[in-house]
Amino acid sequence: MAIQVSVCGPRDCTSEDESNAREVGRLLAERGAVVICGGYTGVMAAVAAGARSAGGTVVGILSRADRQDANPDLSIVIPTGVGEARNGIIVNSADAVIVIGGSWGTLSELALAMRRGRTPVVQLGGWRILDRDGRPLPGVEHASTPEEALARTGLWPSR
Repeated sequence: MAIQVSVCGPRDCTSEDESNAREVGRLLAERGAVVICGGYTGVMAAVAAGARSAGGTVVGILSRADRQDANPDLSIVIPTGVGEARNGIIVNSADAVIVIGGSWGTLSELALAMRRGRTPVVQLGGWRILDRDGRPLPGVEHASTPEEALARTGLWPSR
């Protein structure tokens, strides 16, 4: 069974987030991983384009009940009709979650993945979550490059 990695990030992202997402998608595809994302624009579109450029498979879990506005680089489109509740489907489908950039929807995906507690969660850029004393919360792995993000998932220990 193929490794499945969910990549989460905002629809409206920075050029740095877009570049990181494209490279993460390419690297995941080169390792044979199936990429799962929200299926629309921004980070989702960039990770899909990166994975497809390397011959990878990309699954888009859509919030809408139809395929309207789905990213054209998706290999498989799953219209759920459940709105933002699809974020739970995205993170529960993953062997690891990579979060790129920050937005409220992205934060919800990070929180759901951490609550799940069974998969590595790696953050590349974006918002930092602090406790009440201003310290970073434990559990989220932080990466500064796409290569480091993949390494921190622990899914490919021999690389």
